Amino acid sequence: MQSAIERSDIVKANTTPIRRRPALALIATAAALAAIIAGGAAQSGAAPAAKGQRTIKSGAGPGWPKTLHPSDFVRRVDNPWFPLKPGSKWFYRGIEGKTHESNKVHVKHKRKTILGVHTTIVHDVVFKHGEPREVTDDWYAQDRRGNVWYFGENTKELDSHGHVISREGSFKAGKNGARPGVLFPGHPKRGQTARQEYLKGHAEDHFKILDVSARVHSPYVSSRHAVRTKEWTPLEPGIVENKYYVRGVGTVKAKVVKGPRERSQLVHFRRG
Repeated sequence: MQSAIERSDIVKANTTPIRRRPALALIATAAALAAIIAGGAAQSGAAPAAKGQRTIKSGAGPGWPKTLHPSDFVRRVDNPWFPLKPGSKWFYRGIEGKTHESNKVHVKHKRKTILGVHTTIVHDVVFKHGEPREVTDDWYAQDRRGNVWYFGENTKELDSHGHVISREGSFKAGKNGARPGVLFPGHPKRGQTARQEYLKGHAEDHFKILDVSARVHSPYVSSRHAVRTKEWTPLEPGIVENKYYVRGVGTVKAKVVKGPRERSQLVHFRRG
């Protein structure tokens, strides 16, 4: 993980606290197949499975490996576009419909083991009218090529009294058919796409890289070299969201560009 935001990437950063892929023909065919297999392993960071390791079914979709193993992953998440150093904190402000909301996110020091992979826990709390209305623990892990995989979430929707009224959206890779997907690639390229999560009928978010030199502005930081993505799910075909990622910081802005009014932007970030 970088210790500082690259000067060439950032236009402005306000650090004052302001309180989501015949015989010759036979030889040629074999070589092509070998190249495809090798390419898939390189993209995923997949390594030969150690004897006795469990096989993890991937939900990332075409262009990504169909299976993974715990040995494919490293213990840290230091992808510069989605860095999750323990102790890091982000604070967002936004609006959903007519309701203003804020969002506190921080990376926990403890980890959660899922399918033999030591995942990083990100705690996320959404506030409306100053009260917590959604509390989520998200689970991420990074492979050897820098791709950040999403292993699920434990989410709770709360009423105004703090009582849990729904756990809709919760899932964990390896349970009830759920599979991990790619949240963000290690080397983003325009046109790159993947499924971010997979539990049929419940969790089917996708992303596509639209731009790797996008302009973005938020109260915390501005950049001329942000990665802009399109994110959607076939479960809600009428909604499309754009997200902006800045190197060394992570997500700085999200805006629904098709569907109901919703947006948020980063107003403060503290690296762990």
